[in-house]
Amino acid sequence: MNIFGRLVLGIIVLVCHPVGLAQAKYIFYFIGDGMGWGHVNAAAYYDRMVRGNDEPLLMMRFPVAGSAFTYSASSPVTDSAAAGTALASGYKTNNSMIGLLPDTLTTCNSVASILKDEGWGVGVLSSLSADDATPAAFYAHQPKRGMYYEIACDAAGSGFDFIGGANLRKMSKDNDVLFRLISNGYTLVKDTMASAAKNADKIILLSPQGKSDIGYTIDSIQGALTLPGMTRMALDHLSRKSPDRFFLMVEAGNIDHAAHANDGGTVIKEIIAFQDAIQIAYDFYLRHPDETLIVVTADHDTGGMALNGRINLRAIDSQRMSKDVMSDYFRNMIRKRRIPDWNEMKRFLKEKLGFWDTVKINGDQKKRLKDAYNRTFVKLDSKDEKGLYNSFNEFVTEVFGILNYRTGIYFTTRSHTAGMVPVFAIGKGAEQFGQIIDNTDIPKKILDTAH
Repeated sequence: MNIFGRLVLGIIVLVCHPVGLAQAKYIFYFIGDGMGWGHVNAAAYYDRMVRGNDEPLLMMRFPVAGSAFTYSASSPVTDSAAAGTALASGYKTNNSMIGLLPDTLTTCNSVASILKDEGWGVGVLSSLSADDATPAAFYAHQPKRGMYYEIACDAAGSGFDFIGGANLRKMSKDNDVLFRLISNGYTLVKDTMASAAKNADKIILLSPQGKSDIGYTIDSIQGALTLPGMTRMALDHLSRKSPDRFFLMVEAGNIDHAAHANDGGTVIKEIIAFQDAIQIAYDFYLRHPDETLIVVTADHDTGGMALNGRINLRAIDSQRMSKDVMSDYFRNMIRKRRIPDWNEMKRFLKEKLGFWDTVKINGDQKKRLKDAYNRTFVKLDSKDEKGLYNSFNEFVTEVFGILNYRTGIYFTTRSHTAGMVPVFAIGKGAEQFGQIIDNTDIPKKILDTAH
């Protein structure tokens, strides 16, 4: 073959086998439950205006950004089960269904299950229960998201190397869930520093509190798991167990719970904790830039959160209690008939939320607070607000309505919306995500990058 012929052949080879398209070996998939563009925007402004960071949030510094539609097969407004199934498998399904097509018979395997079958190390974790909708969509196939026993059995049989969350709701001494987990090689740990995890084959990490979430960052619960700590443990385990290739999904589920409660300050602190978890993967990426893909997205928007009016995000740092925890605290107080007088309540609000200090209270707001206090604690005639995960008495609702107003945070609803969600990516194959796509495209593109 002459020189010209060899040159043409070389060009053909380069065209057919482009340089730099080697497979990703390490894939991180971060899902902010309920995290719409408004939530990210609010957290970014807080990070810059209050924390003094000149650069945007880490995920907003990723070189590729896009947006994703989130509708389900049954509604323009998805629930977490249908959205989780779409993000895990690339298939639309009806609201409340996990890992099944709308016919309730056809299973749709997740990207995690496919990679596990191909010999990858796999981990999934959430700040909510490990049997919650999003993590379950990566390993389970059930017609109803509330079939927790069946979902836990699917987890035990998944073969995944790491499963983490606040709880498994049907794991008790009265059934065989724990036996199934142990029989399938899982070591149960309830501490991210547990020595038992160091030599474990498979790990199931659950919160020592045994609740449906690990607790909000803003509440600073002593001894609670944290999303960054869980992420670090999962990464360490996968790096030891499967150093050549692994997949890790991390869900920041408490963003959604706080948004359902219309608790703006707690939403922002949860997104900051989410960033700390993403930082762990990003540090890994910096050591393996040609082999790692990080994708950050959300399953849906919750609450329609936005900044509005006079913005005073500095007041968020005066908030030391979430709306959910305050509601539980007052509910217990009323049940025990330990009612503080108005002056004691004012001191409580100043200590926990900065009222009459960093959060200015005008005459009209003071009157509304006092009237709600009287109806709730004196007359015991509160018109409670029912949320998806909690109920809030009239006083708590008034308190957090004023707090959101004073910080400049606005919600359009306490439910999910049909709003598009952000998609951020960096690393091997990241260029595929820089456009408006459907949520079902994301796992397909991830799988393409792995192959």
